[in-house]
Amino acid sequence: MSSHIPSVAIGRRTVGADHPAFIIAEIGINHNGDLAIARSLIEAAASAGCDAVKFQKRTVDVVYSAEELARPRESPFGTTNGDLKRGLEFDREAYAVIDGFCRETGILWFASCWDEASVDFIEQFNPPCYKIASASLTDTELLKHHRSTGKAILLSTGMSTLEEIDRAVETLGRDNLVIMHATSTYPSKNDELNLRVIPKMIERYGIVVGFSGHEVGLATTVATVPLGAKVIERHITLDRAMWGSDQAASVEPSGFTRMVKDIRSVETALGDGVKVVYDSEVPIRAKLRRK
Repeated sequence: MSSHIPSVAIGRRTVGADHPAFIIAEIGINHNGDLAIARSLIEAAASAGCDAVKFQKRTVDVVYSAEELARPRESPFGTTNGDLKRGLEFDREAYAVIDGFCRETGILWFASCWDEASVDFIEQFNPPCYKIASASLTDTELLKHHRSTGKAILLSTGMSTLEEIDRAVETLGRDNLVIMHATSTYPSKNDELNLRVIPKMIERYGIVVGFSGHEVGLATTVATVPLGAKVIERHITLDRAMWGSDQAASVEPSGFTRMVKDIRSVETALGDGVKVVYDSEVPIRAKLRRK
């Protein structure tokens, strides 16, 4: 279905029609500001067979208004929303540790950057790509800043109209761009996943399309593979009952391992679409066919 689609380079990995799906475990903010938890999540993702892990990076005072930061909100970090947002941000020293550990583990890492300064911050670690969050799809200047890095870009399309996606694609250009189908609810309802959008996006844009899932369960994510998704992203957590806003819509390590295994099994089972009689079928045919 998508053999004519140009491939995308993410680090040393090639993502496209003739290659296995590129699987991302989004750590996001599920580390709860704790480097030890982040390390455990990286280990779990690598053990499950993921290709990469993803974090989120924000310059808190740029992304949020003073009023929003002052809003009362109880958390382990304090009593305001600002206390929470600042508590979830890793500094340069922490990301240096993350960078080193990912290199040792052999897994790629990158981030969703919500503002230009965050792009510049992450760029010092030379990530293989960037993810643009659905919330940032209409931020033209941020899109241009991402594109100026020359890195591959994954564009998430939750809560966006086709017209908004068209404008974002026009801004970014189609080279080294992956469009990620998504529904921006946590967790997403199955009847709002609308997975049939994936092949329509492939046809509309002529580039690699992926899926960023926030649903409960694994079957719906695995189902995106025969629809043409070549990049798969799900949130990872150590325990869905942990404190944190994204934990309930995340997948635990055992689930991630099963999901990766199922994706690889489906990829193998899809075959090449050419009907043949396999050598293993010949003796069965000779035994069972009367005429």
